[in-house]
Amino acid sequence: MASTETKDASTATGTDDTSGDIAGLEAGLDALESRVVDRQPWLRTAASKAFPPLIAIAIVLALWQLAYHFELKPHYLLPSPVDVGHSLQQKWLEGTLLSFVWTSVSRGALGFLASVVLGTVLGLIVARVKAVRAAIGPILSGLQSLPSVAWVPAAIIWFGLTDATIYTVVLLGAVPSIANGLVAGVDQISPLYLRAGRTIGATGLAGVRHVLLPAALPGYIAGLKQGWAFSWRSLMAAELIVNAPDLGTGLGQLLEQGRELQDMSWVLSAILLILIVGIGIELLIFAPVERRVLRSRGLLVKS
Repeated sequence: MASTETKDASTATGTDDTSGDIAGLEAGLDALESRVVDRQPWLRTAASKAFPPLIAIAIVLALWQLAYHFELKPHYLLPSPVDVGHSLQQKWLEGTLLSFVWTSVSRGALGFLASVVLGTVLGLIVARVKAVRAAIGPILSGLQSLPSVAWVPAAIIWFGLTDATIYTVVLLGAVPSIANGLVAGVDQISPLYLRAGRTIGATGLAGVRHVLLPAALPGYIAGLKQGWAFSWRSLMAAELIVNAPDLGTGLGQLLEQGRELQDMSWVLSAILLILIVGIGIELLIFAPVERRVLRSRGLLVKS
C-alpha cells in the first residue's frame, strides 16, 4: 500500500514537473518572440526619423551642384539648386505658389474620394461574387497596369477641355488599384472569421461593416496607398495635356507652362512641388494610418 502511494505520488510529481517544463518552454518562446521596447524621448525619435532623409537630400543636392559646376549640361538646360530656389521664391512672392498647389491638391483629393467609394464597392462585389470575379477580375488587373495618360485623348473627346476630363482620368487610374487591394485583403481573411460572423448574425451589410472590412483592413490600406499614388500620377498626366483658361492652373499646367517657355528652373520647380506634395500626403496621412492598423493587429512592434 505504501509502495502504491509512493508510486502515485511520484507519478503526480512527474506530471507536475512535465507541466512546469512545458510552461517554462512556452515562456521562453514568448520571451524570444517579444521585444522589449524602451520608450525614447519624442525629440530623439523625431531626430532619428528625420536624419536619414535629410542626409539623402543633402547628397542629392551636392551631386546636383557638382553636375551644374562641371557643366554636364549647359546651365540653361541644367540650372543649379539655387536657381530653382529663386524660381520658387519668385512664385511665392507673386502670391501664386499656394494657389497652384491648392488647385491640384483639391482636385486630387476629390478624385481620390470618389475613387475610394467606387473602388470599395467594386472590390467587395468582385471579392464576394465568383461570377463577377471571373468576368472582370482580369480586366481590373489590366486596367491597373495601363498607363493613365492613355485615357487622356479619349476623355478629351468625350468631355472636352473640362474638369470632367481630369476627374475621368483620375478615376480610371485609381479605382482598379483600390478594388484590387480590397480583393487581396478579403482573400487573406481566415474562413474562421467569416463563419464566426455568420454565427453571431453578422450577415449582409452588417457582415461587411463589422467583419469583412475590419479583417481585410491591412490589404485595403495598401490598396488605398497605391490608389492615391495612381490618382496623383493620373492627375498630373491630365493637367499636363488638358490646359484651358477656365480650368485654373495646377501643378501639371505649371509644368507645361515652363516647358513652353523653355525655362528649366520653372520646370524643375514644378517637378519639385509635385514630389513634395506626393511625399507629404504619404507621410502625413497614409503612413500613420498604416502604422496604427498594423500595431493594432500586433504586426508592428516598434516604429
